[in-house]
Amino acid sequence: MRLLRSLTFYIWMYGLMVVFGLIGTPLLLGPRSWARKFLRIYLKAVWFGMRWIMGVTFEVRGREHLTTGGALVASKHMSMWETLAFWEILPDPAIILKRSLIYMPFFGWFAVRLGNISIDRKGGGKALKGMLRDAAQRGSENRQVLIFPEGTRVVPGERPEFKPGIAGLYKSMNKPCIPVALNSGVHLQTYCGLRKPGRVVVEFLEPIAPGLDKVSFMRELHARINQATDALLAVDGITPDPEERA
Repeated sequence: MRLLRSLTFYIWMYGLMVVFGLIGTPLLLGPRSWARKFLRIYLKAVWFGMRWIMGVTFEVRGREHLTTGGALVASKHMSMWETLAFWEILPDPAIILKRSLIYMPFFGWFAVRLGNISIDRKGGGKALKGMLRDAAQRGSENRQVLIFPEGTRVVPGERPEFKPGIAGLYKSMNKPCIPVALNSGVHLQTYCGLRKPGRVVVEFLEPIAPGLDKVSFMRELHARINQATDALLAVDGITPDPEERA
């Protein structure tokens, strides 16, 4: 039954992507705000299917911690779901994506038009410099630059060290960094298949002010995200291994 519900949802989500992509392609020629509004309509339809097909809903906590200007947003990453969800949750995000995603039909077209930041993970120092430059520009435009500092999706309870790029972003943007905890991996698989029905919780935490040195910032960010995530996972009886807590 779980597999059937997952497959049905995949058909719903990707079928909508094709239909909305074909209908909305002309909007790519207009202002960026048109594409953003259209994408949010698509996401409303996706969430409808997620709720009625798989029994999964979501809740956002801590919106009061979102700043009114530009910010660096650093989120835990457990599923493809949050890659989509932040386009609706955040006012005007610029999401750091791997370069290959921008070549996807429809999804990639809108990702480029929305001013997201693509990075070639094999590009070395040149790619990193480009990411830092683009992120600083988006921050100066009062947008929220979103990155998943673990660099990949993790299973609930995993606490890997963060990639050093997040520290470079924090320094170059000189903006508050808003940590984000979530529990999407409890209910959704890596590519949004069903694990179990329930409510995904996304929690924005108190911002970290700019100005910390690299070591202090990385330590503080890692602690805040993982402690808050552990609290969300504990509701479902999930605790990290002792080695992961260290």
